[in-house]
Amino acid sequence: MHLLVLDVGNTRLKWGVYAQVELGAALLAGGAMALEDVDQLHQVLAAQPRPHKVIGCAVAGAVVTARVCAELDALGLRCNWISAQAEQCGVRNSYATPSLLGADRWAAQLGARQRVPDQAAMVISVGTAVTVDCLSREGVFIGGIILPGFGLMLKALEMGTAGLRVPEGGITDFPTNTSDALMTGGALAISGAARQMHARLLAREPAGVSVLLTGGAAPKLRDALGLPHQHVEHLVFEGLLCIAARQTRAHLKKTQGRPKFS
Repeated sequence: MHLLVLDVGNTRLKWGVYAQVELGAALLAGGAMALEDVDQLHQVLAAQPRPHKVIGCAVAGAVVTARVCAELDALGLRCNWISAQAEQCGVRNSYATPSLLGADRWAAQLGARQRVPDQAAMVISVGTAVTVDCLSREGVFIGGIILPGFGLMLKALEMGTAGLRVPEGGITDFPTNTSDALMTGGALAISGAARQMHARLLAREPAGVSVLLTGGAAPKLRDALGLPHQHVEHLVFEGLLCIAARQTRAHLKKTQGRPKFS
């Protein structure tokens, strides 16, 4: 009973195949592709074990999601696309309108709760955009912030200034070229916002805060973050796995409880 998980972001689609629809199941395979290459998805998945269940989150919009569904249809598969709930997998949602929280952010919170069930957590997801989301010790998503990712910051500077079309740089203490200056500036801006949110959450949760760093561009931030943290590559997948496992258990319990007639 394999499980296929899909995370359709703003620039990439990430996929993974779990061995079972159970918490703690092994991730057998996974990969990513740019959204413009989504039409190749059915070919990629055809080489993997056929899943018993498909679950996913999508923030890329209806057009891209429809293309993904068409690729799944070619394999005879249908995806259960999730949305944020008021409460799920041990997490309560404090968003003003719970369903308006991004599905990927919600899945990441559920994944974080499974990893640190008895402690407050802060999830830093570094992708096209950066989100810094806070989870209380009691399992309440209490809110978070959104800011531009590395690529968006660079594009904004390219659009607003002349002559900043330079190769990607590195993070250094005192940049001496434009490429490094841009990369270091972006990293410090993101890490500074994250540290401010960490201080606010720690003041609310003095027993301690676990920091989880995730997202495709997370490696760029690791050295500049300035906070003890755990890098979790597939935190969204882990949240999706939790939802699928709970749904499967609920379905089995319901079917086993039905009266049998001879």
